[in-house]
Amino acid sequence: MYDKLLQYMCSEYNFTPDEIEDVKRYFEPVTFSKGAIIEEAGKVPGYLYYIVSGYLRLFYTDQTGNQVTTHLNCPPGFFTSYAHFINRTRSEDCVECITDCELLRISKENLDNLIAGNKAMKDFSISVFHQSITYNENRSKELSALNAEQRYLKLLENHPEIIQNVPIQYIASFLGMKPESLSRIRRKIIN
Repeated sequence: MYDKLLQYMCSEYNFTPDEIEDVKRYFEPVTFSKGAIIEEAGKVPGYLYYIVSGYLRLFYTDQTGNQVTTHLNCPPGFFTSYAHFINRTRSEDCVECITDCELLRISKENLDNLIAGNKAMKDFSISVFHQSITYNENRSKELSALNAEQRYLKLLENHPEIIQNVPIQYIASFLGMKPESLSRIRRKIIN
């Protein structure tokens, strides 16, 4: 279960054998079933997750009771409500397993301990959090600058696997549209 994580980490950073053992010691393997809520709204996120397999979504419930999907992820990669995890603040978001998931998770305390004793892990963690910030900035720009069809085509181009593994209502919400609108766009593209 650690192979994908270690390949990802070691592809750009030089971890010593002892540092790799520390990673294995601090990251806990867990599995969850489809539909499981693994981080609840109103609480401080307990873990940073590395997705070995499966699909997750980050969502909140708006004032009218609708679930709004703000992030979808597919393996491999890290996933949590980042700002709340880092700052140890309560999140209004939930993390839900869209499919059965195999994950490696680490608490903030254990992540801090791992980073403190491991230069490569510190550099790697900074890189992961920078990627998260860049992703969120780009996503904000896309939501405001691209029309609905352009957003869908970009998702299709960059992450076609999401289209095959994530229900349409979550994809539509993530793209800032109603499921009916997404269905119309998909029919137009097919024709």
